[in-house]
Amino acid sequence: MALEKINRVNDIKKLEKKEWGSLAEEIRSFLIEKISVSGGHLASNLGVVELTMALHLAFDFPRDKVVWDVGHQAYTHKLLTGRKEGFDELRKYGGLSGFPKRKESDCDCFDTGHSSTSISAGIGLVKARDLQGGTETVISVIGDGALTGGMAYEALNNASQLKSNFIIVLNDNQMSIAENVGGMSRYLNGLRTAEAYTGFKEGLQNTLERIPVFGDGLVRQLKKTKNGLKQLVIPGMLFEDMGITYLGPVDGHNMDQMIRAFNDARRIRHAVLVHVRTQKGRGYAPAERHPARFHGAEPFEIATGLPSHKRTKASYTDIFSTVMRKLGDRDEKVVAITAAMPDGTGLKRFRNMFPDRFFDVGIAEQHAVTFAAGLAAGGLKPVVAVYSSFLQRAYDQILHDVCIQNLHVVFAIDRAGLVGSDGETHQGIFDLSYLSSIPGMTVMAPKNKWELSDMLKFAVQYQGPIALRYPRGEAYDGLAEFRAPVILGKSEILYEEADIALLAVGSMVKTAEQVREILKDAGYNCTLVNGRFVKPIDQKLLEELAERHKLVVTIEENVRSGGYGEKVLNYVNERELPVRVLSAAIPDEYVEHGNVELLYREVGLDVETVAKQVITAYVGLI
Repeated sequence: MALEKINRVNDIKKLEKKEWGSLAEEIRSFLIEKISVSGGHLASNLGVVELTMALHLAFDFPRDKVVWDVGHQAYTHKLLTGRKEGFDELRKYGGLSGFPKRKESDCDCFDTGHSSTSISAGIGLVKARDLQGGTETVISVIGDGALTGGMAYEALNNASQLKSNFIIVLNDNQMSIAENVGGMSRYLNGLRTAEAYTGFKEGLQNTLERIPVFGDGLVRQLKKTKNGLKQLVIPGMLFEDMGITYLGPVDGHNMDQMIRAFNDARRIRHAVLVHVRTQKGRGYAPAERHPARFHGAEPFEIATGLPSHKRTKASYTDIFSTVMRKLGDRDEKVVAITAAMPDGTGLKRFRNMFPDRFFDVGIAEQHAVTFAAGLAAGGLKPVVAVYSSFLQRAYDQILHDVCIQNLHVVFAIDRAGLVGSDGETHQGIFDLSYLSSIPGMTVMAPKNKWELSDMLKFAVQYQGPIALRYPRGEAYDGLAEFRAPVILGKSEILYEEADIALLAVGSMVKTAEQVREILKDAGYNCTLVNGRFVKPIDQKLLEELAERHKLVVTIEENVRSGGYGEKVLNYVNERELPVRVLSAAIPDEYVEHGNVELLYREVGLDVETVAKQVITAYVGLI
């Protein structure tokens, strides 16, 4: 077994060439087996097995440096650098990360998790190398989906000025999470069909070399021309015109081709792009057929590819999907925007029903927001469906292009709060803070699936910027009897007593409901309020609560700094209301990967911890 021989970095170089094929097969089997249990990014990793092996054969890690864009395709890299045993704890708390982590291995030179960053980071490593007289090779691996991100273009522009070696490996599988869209995708598709160019180039070179006396000279002269031989065949090549040498396309499952291309690339004294074509999900039929479904896979049955645990209840994303389709029926001005995630955000049904009103802009959240602003300025009602941690990238556009103009753009923010196994880069724990810091923005969060429906309908009819945030996973179906109309800035009182008031927003209303039960069992009076709006907060309610309560407890699945609790505390202090405020929120820290329920305990947002904090605080007041 070839994989058994891989126990530390560079062990792959000890294998005989005839073992390469076996190793690739064994790696795929290993990944399928492990991810079927743990969940994780399967399709992207199956597609880069040979590419990763070729990198490890051609380069010397950790001396040489590789930056993996996004990083969810780095599982084979982890295997080849001695982390095989860690896969039993993949994406579990305290275990192996699903992304590159500098603290995990010296072969991980840069932490990643979001797209389109690798070229920028790579240029930084190149400049650091050059300024310190280093000789190591720096490689940035970026997918064709990530190449649609604006930051990647900015970096390419900068890379063209380099006077020393820098290798960009374009992993071209024609996919981000969904199929790629846009001009770059069409451009790369043209290059994918350039076997005709490759064959023509080789044929031309062979023909010229046969010319007596002059043939070799002609070939050398052609190679010395400004844009090289390829410009004779494919005029105006984007990368070449930018000053970046283009090599490829290369078969991403042919080790010899890739190693040869990498060896050629390292000899070039400026930026060079190696175009490698791969197949997402390669070697596992269900992932080949449904690469989007196996992008971030839940545990599954290997034989069928079907989830091991079938969902019996709708998720918040499902609810959003259903309501969006209905809103599309009722109002032709409603349009939907996604950044390469029609399935993940629940817009697939809307896309199928209203293709002319659906826009997938690719991995380009900044563009998505300003594009939505333009749609709103033109009289439409755009809904931007996006994950919380990804929307962070468009803060400037939300502020400048949407809110300053008070444009009616709806932000449907999925994966808000603790997401879990993907870790720090994916936890949606900052959106309440960064969104509510912007003048003119309205921010709300639903307590259950029915309130998500009501809030989305409210948001579409609202005038001005408005954000609706909801968590990943199963939609809460409790508290169904409480369905007061959604009114701007008004909270919903669920149970009214005295002494202690629990003010929870979004997913934390369920937690607060359970905390209240513990407090009641302990003999305490307790009011329970569904906060609904994080901005504007319900100031009138706070005035009323202060009259009959000694302690107000805010509970939110967001960092404490800039969050709901801080806003409540500030108002109470400004008005000098006779009530103490206790904030239950996520501490000022990044939250690593792990099971969400476990993470709640770690950050102090589980039911038992919150209840103890409330009792301790209240006892201190009486």
